[in-house]
Amino acid sequence: MAEDNLDAPIDPTTPTRRIMIMISVVLGSTLYSTTLLIASTLLPQMQGAMSATQDEIAWAMTFNILATAVVTPMTGWLVARFGRRNVMVGSMLCFSLFTYLCGEAQSLETLVLWRILQGAAGAPVVPLSQTILFDSFPRRQHRMITSVYGMAVVIGPVIGPALGGYLSDMYSWRWAFFLLVPVGVISSVGLRLSMLPDPPLGRARLDWIGFLSLTVAISCVQLVLSRGQRVDWYESSEIVIETIGAGLAFYLFVAHSLTAERPFLNPRLLLDKNYALGLVLVCVFGMLNVTPMVLLPPLLQQHAGFPDSLIGDVLAARGLGATIGFFAALFIGKLDPRVGMIIGFGLQVISGLWLMSINLDVDMHVLALNSIIQGSAIGIIWVPLTIATFRTLDNRYWAEAMAVFHLLRNIGSSFFISMCVTEIVRTTARNYSQLGEMISPYNPRLALPWVMGGWNTETLPGLARLAKEINRQAAMIGYIEAFAMYTAASAAAVVLVVLMTNRQRRALSVSG
Repeated sequence: MAEDNLDAPIDPTTPTRRIMIMISVVLGSTLYSTTLLIASTLLPQMQGAMSATQDEIAWAMTFNILATAVVTPMTGWLVARFGRRNVMVGSMLCFSLFTYLCGEAQSLETLVLWRILQGAAGAPVVPLSQTILFDSFPRRQHRMITSVYGMAVVIGPVIGPALGGYLSDMYSWRWAFFLLVPVGVISSVGLRLSMLPDPPLGRARLDWIGFLSLTVAISCVQLVLSRGQRVDWYESSEIVIETIGAGLAFYLFVAHSLTAERPFLNPRLLLDKNYALGLVLVCVFGMLNVTPMVLLPPLLQQHAGFPDSLIGDVLAARGLGATIGFFAALFIGKLDPRVGMIIGFGLQVISGLWLMSINLDVDMHVLALNSIIQGSAIGIIWVPLTIATFRTLDNRYWAEAMAVFHLLRNIGSSFFISMCVTEIVRTTARNYSQLGEMISPYNPRLALPWVMGGWNTETLPGLARLAKEINRQAAMIGYIEAFAMYTAASAAAVVLVVLMTNRQRRALSVSG
């Protein structure tokens, strides 16, 4: 009898109700992860519809990720205050509403606003999903549940970008957002009907000073990175004010965290070496995870002439690679976690070097294979990275430590996207100027027929075509610079992995 009680789920439910919970939770988690990939596929069309520049339309991705990063650490407080069922159902309903409003957006400002609210609304879904499943199913079924959940969440992003690309090709980018709304509503209804009411809750407490100061700090940094190139950096009073705001807010956050009895994020967790290195690595992981999905669609559509449907297929190949990486991780996971991370980040280095060698005549199959390598790396890295990071940390602090873990993963994605887009815009302008200087009647090389080929500088249409080609080549150089940053970050991660320890030791106490 004791063994039966030990094996019983925390939330006693019927088998039918458990299946409903499983389906509803998987739908919600898959929808959330799919949204990011679909949005990256649609960036070129949204840029044209909103009359935005490349750095401006990137805000639709960066601020969505930033909102997710800010709200994710609040999940524990939200659950304590409102209950798991209410948080999950409310999150999915609000997420569905804001997804619909993203499709209805008529300006860049409203699109970015709805994307921010969409990211904030969906932030609690992923942290809560696996907890709900573990509490609903007996312990003996946890391995099976983890496998089903992991496969569903991985396969969803394979289908989403391809379907979104075809819908945007046939109808409009708006329909790719509208497609997601019914799935979110079905998940919300299923969660409401299947999850049991939460027990009575006590009064929840949130460190509002820590939360608000951290939010202001990372928001100001994101604005500096996103707006700096456009307003000429520190020649603009806007950038100066945002930098000062970020510095003051971060100082307040650090000072408050070191002196408060129960800070929003406990800095003493950083005394654990593996955890501190894991936070750096997960930040790099976030930088590498999303950035190619934001950079490739504009490059392929605007400069290489790819249709949206093929761009969706390229991104879908990344999901296929993640599935391969998921299965590979089952075998690699039996080894030292550092081995899996070195293999994963090594694959990222290979994919980055490969991207640095492409040109505007690149074949779709080459890009798809590169995306498979990227996805495989992501699938291989995640599990050993999580294991190594928390190996030496007392499990009493796992909930709080995991919140910081996911926070830095999302911040890394948001900041690095902005840095890469800024580098592309800056390098494109510089190289256009340098290449344009060579197009002159005084350049003797241009008098050679085999140099100019079909180009000519004697007519206005000829000059226009030549200017367009110069812009394409200058942009390609900019993208290569961004891919070089991606490769350097991957290589740095391999070095950091070596510094981690694999020895299980007495967990470090981080209490006051």
